[in-house]
Amino acid sequence: MAKPIEFSSARAVTAACLSLATVLAGFVASPARAANTSIVALGDSYSSGTGAGDYLRDGTACLRSLESYSGVIASQHGLDLTLQACAGAVTEDVLQYQMEALDSGTSHVSISIGGNDIGFSKVITECAKPGWMSNCDSAIDNALLAAEQQLPGSLDRVYAAIRQRAPRARVAVAGYPRLFNGYDCHIATFFTRNEMSRLNAAADQLSQVIALAARRHGFFYADVRDAFHGRAVCDSPEWIHNVRVTDTAESFHPKADGYRYGYAPIVADGLGVSGDRSTQGAVTTGGTTSSDTRRGRVYVPDLTGREAKDAARRAGISPSELEALVRAQRSGASNARLERMSVEAAG
Repeated sequence: MAKPIEFSSARAVTAACLSLATVLAGFVASPARAANTSIVALGDSYSSGTGAGDYLRDGTACLRSLESYSGVIASQHGLDLTLQACAGAVTEDVLQYQMEALDSGTSHVSISIGGNDIGFSKVITECAKPGWMSNCDSAIDNALLAAEQQLPGSLDRVYAAIRQRAPRARVAVAGYPRLFNGYDCHIATFFTRNEMSRLNAAADQLSQVIALAARRHGFFYADVRDAFHGRAVCDSPEWIHNVRVTDTAESFHPKADGYRYGYAPIVADGLGVSGDRSTQGAVTTGGTTSSDTRRGRVYVPDLTGREAKDAARRAGISPSELEALVRAQRSGASNARLERMSVEAAG
């Protein structure tokens, strides 16, 4: 069911005005219209636009933005947009809550899905901890096992359902970028070079699984890894948010520029849309189309909590050494110094 749209910042007023009358009337983008006039965006936070800001106030916690790649494409090419994607979504959520937006007249479908199915955000959260507190390698291994053994079947079910419900639609499946450049620049995290390298390799393997599944169903795979090269976390320019202490949902998600310049051109090419119609299409959203909108968040290591204290004790780190590490972190010490202190404390 369509939700009324409000906008959270002045930047979105123009788009709101262009489609306000239609939205207030309860317009639902009609997939039966002529081809090349609408796009239905399915999937998770990378599809909803989490990280881009200017979130639509549609009564959900899905963190949907017109700065998402589907929103950018719709705006640039005058397409109506039905934004079903929702933060935290997994493949089962797409099947249960998002498919109703499709029918035999749907002309274009975009989707990003799979990262939450293998718990990638939990892996990043684990690897962000100091070595004496985490088991990063095991977390990566478990995620890769899920990507190899469970994810292909889950993706096949989603893609088959899309084709069944929208038999004539052009479908673009967007992958995920590599997140790291080999340098940890945030005072709250403890990624090692080896961990970042393994996490990037895991992103490559996830991309391969998604690409193969997309091609099995005749869908276009939008590989954005090259587009984001040199623009990862800690790069300049940085198209991906580093860990956010307060806005945890945005951690390790693309910024608006990442969606606009990294994702949108490649996905638009896969959808076969071109030209500038210079008119904003209508915008509608679904309800809360995720079973857990908090899924997919990355959290900073808490060195003051019980987990850290227990891990420190097991590692032979004294309470005074742990306190010194916390003080250094709060004072803005460099990651190199924090890592050195952490290693020395662990003996």
